[in-house]
Amino acid sequence: MQIVLYSDDINLLDYWKDSIASECHIVYDLEDLYKIESYLIVINHSACLPTCKDVLYKLIAKDNKVLVLHRVPNFETAKNVLMLGAMGYGNALMREHFLVSAIHAIEEGMVWLYPEFTTKLILQIDKKSNTKEEASLEKLSEREREVTSLLKDGFTYNEIAKQLDITSRTVKEHAKHIYSKLNVKDRLALALLLR
Repeated sequence: MQIVLYSDDINLLDYWKDSIASECHIVYDLEDLYKIESYLIVINHSACLPTCKDVLYKLIAKDNKVLVLHRVPNFETAKNVLMLGAMGYGNALMREHFLVSAIHAIEEGMVWLYPEFTTKLILQIDKKSNTKEEASLEKLSEREREVTSLLKDGFTYNEIAKQLDITSRTVKEHAKHIYSKLNVKDRLALALLLR
């Protein structure tokens, strides 16, 4: 998927382009951005104010996937842009590996959030019935059930690794198998399935 960068801050554009390290197109005019179709668009939150809703609507209507980045990210803005249809939200100056991870997740059709926001979102999900959870967990190994329990409770990969005395990489592998077996794409979908 081709990537387009748009920001009102030229320094951010340079940082993003260097971090992504694959071919990116930079668009400097919002009207030109509205003409783009079927791209992954990385946009600075301040560049789409005061009408973020309208900007996202126009971009998504053209079959674009949008990653909104914000110099001062906050949880409420994250929820709002996701509800408006953005596929991801994070810090405009996040480390290179987070930005690359966000791009890859969105290219694969997943939603991406900064890990701390994902945890907060999971913790806000109501926990209701255990019947659905028990049926779903039968497909998993004992270790995968342990990891699943911690994932749905909002623990990060690093926290799970410490608690289970395994590496973060092993936790990621378990998570990959869990998502595949339960037919979900990410931690948030897992939490929704097992709520």
